[in-house]
Amino acid sequence: MTQNDAEMDETEEEESPKESQTLQTLTATQLSSSVSNLSASSRAIPSNKDFHFYYNFDEFKIPIQEIAGKSQSLLESIGSSSSNHIFKDKLQFPMMSTSTRRMIGWKKNKKSMKKTVSDDSVSRAGGDSGVKVADNKKWILGNKAKVPFHIPTIRRPQEEHNILVNNSNRAFDHVWLERSEDGLRVIHPLERLSVLDFMDKSTGDVEPAPPLPIESTTFKLVEEVKDLKELAAKLRGVNEFAVDLEHNQYRSFQGLTCLMQISTRTEDFIVDTLKLRIHVGPYLREVFKDPAKRKVMHGADRDVVWLQRDFGIYICNLFDTGQASRVLKLERNSLEHLLHHFCGVTANKEYQNAEWRLRPLPDEMIRYAREDTHYLLHIYDLMRALLLSKPIDNENADPPLLEVYKRSYDVCMQLYEKELFTENSYLNMYGLPSAGFNAQQLAIVAGLYEWRDAIARAEDESTGYILPNKTLLEIAKEMPVTISKLRQLLKSKHSYIERHLSSVVSIIRHSMQTSAAFEAAVQHLKERHMEIVSQEETEANDGSEAQSIPGGNGMNSGVAACHETSAQLEKGLPKQGSSIVELGRGGQGSSAKHHGANGEVNTGSSSYISDTSPTAKVAGATVQVLKKPTGAFGALLGGAVAKRKLDTDKKVSVLP
Repeated sequence: MTQNDAEMDETEEEESPKESQTLQTLTATQLSSSVSNLSASSRAIPSNKDFHFYYNFDEFKIPIQEIAGKSQSLLESIGSSSSNHIFKDKLQFPMMSTSTRRMIGWKKNKKSMKKTVSDDSVSRAGGDSGVKVADNKKWILGNKAKVPFHIPTIRRPQEEHNILVNNSNRAFDHVWLERSEDGLRVIHPLERLSVLDFMDKSTGDVEPAPPLPIESTTFKLVEEVKDLKELAAKLRGVNEFAVDLEHNQYRSFQGLTCLMQISTRTEDFIVDTLKLRIHVGPYLREVFKDPAKRKVMHGADRDVVWLQRDFGIYICNLFDTGQASRVLKLERNSLEHLLHHFCGVTANKEYQNAEWRLRPLPDEMIRYAREDTHYLLHIYDLMRALLLSKPIDNENADPPLLEVYKRSYDVCMQLYEKELFTENSYLNMYGLPSAGFNAQQLAIVAGLYEWRDAIARAEDESTGYILPNKTLLEIAKEMPVTISKLRQLLKSKHSYIERHLSSVVSIIRHSMQTSAAFEAAVQHLKERHMEIVSQEETEANDGSEAQSIPGGNGMNSGVAACHETSAQLEKGLPKQGSSIVELGRGGQGSSAKHHGANGEVNTGSSSYISDTSPTAKVAGATVQVLKKPTGAFGALLGGAVAKRKLDTDKKVSVLP
């Protein structure tokens, strides 16, 4: 440092002692107190997981923006003063918590503090086509914005709208279908129709008209019966419409359809299927069944069975754009890819697994739901033209367009089947073959699996909410035989376990005493695990990919290919017998006699698709093959649901 530089620094220090003293006092009193209070109160602010969701609402967004603005102004003024060498020593600010930094919207990097929360970071930029672009934006401490999958404060629709379901361990009754003459099977309306009946008669020479921008398209949120009646009338007047569903399966045993999106060439509709659940079937059943009306859906393999389960709706004349993308051998088969490829639309997939039970729906969620069907008819136009112009691969193959209709036909022919108990159903649990359990541990898995299923059916809860797979396996691994040890093992709160601590411990103890009956199952799991490892190694060496189930764009689009099947695991196994679980006084003094447990899909709820159900290819379309029940089921529960029978036929109506 030169002598002139030293003199300049000394002069600056002499010229600003009052300003330095004022700011030092500020940090020691008002500022210190304010930041401390801010830090303390920030604990009530939603976490990173929920922050982006609540930011959609002005009641939350406006105060947060005001705080962020004031904080930015204050810190910038302090930073400016500091850069002018006011302070000899670094200012000592109270330590801000992570929640505080999140609330004021600041992110620290190597060079500076940068404000990252803004209107742009939580809104979707709209272009001429009305496309929303907001995915993959990083904000709030550098994390990707997320939308909550589950909001625990939402009242369950089962109670809010008096939704009645039949969770008994009996096969689902397709009451809206005719039965064969011998009465042994139901007849899908498609059986009397030919795929050729659905083939397009025109050659496709007309240039498809682009879809209207979403902002210019008439939209109706259907929440009342009169509006549903009007929608049905409009659908009877068109030849084609696009359909999609939003589904929730985390807080119900079989799952619930939360929304139905429908688009015609000129209008978009969203039906609140929670509020209108008992009315959807009567008003829309016939238009979905009408073979003269084309239904365009994407990845409809799950949607078609949800329609059957919740509304008694069966589809005839489907064009599945997911199956079409496979026939066309596109780069990817997701709806997100098709929107970008054919329409130039960058879809916001943050809401793909959102909490669709939420009411009222925020504008962002409504727009996301509309996008799933708004462009589908135009995509169908473009895909149809490509399929008509695509050459046939070989002389024995069907024309590409016919192949798509055949695959779509197979998807529609699936029939919903309720997840049912068998005495060896616990063997289907994801991750069990690789756990390496001994007979005692496996017996605990079976016992807890049965208990969990009994509670879930009676309470209409998902099995994953009652007792997650990961927690169940941890308990079986450690084998806690006292309440205190069980509590120490639990890393998070599980309300149903807390209510039944004594019962769960009793199940563990009893199961350990019956371990001899599980020796054969242990050996079969070991062999199955070796097969899985060998298969994965072979696929890795060959560079091949395991075939995945054609997925939609909704809740279950990431369902994994199965790792084990009930048929494979049960083959050659001796009958284990029904385990009688002594619930004891903690349970309260009743017993449960079960015959197995149900598998789970992703979050743990029962659905027509199981992680572990075998799959089969039918005419090119992958279709689920479901387990068949091998025994009856009956149970009495202890604790909060004592003496509550699971055969609910006499208590609730069957929908449909």
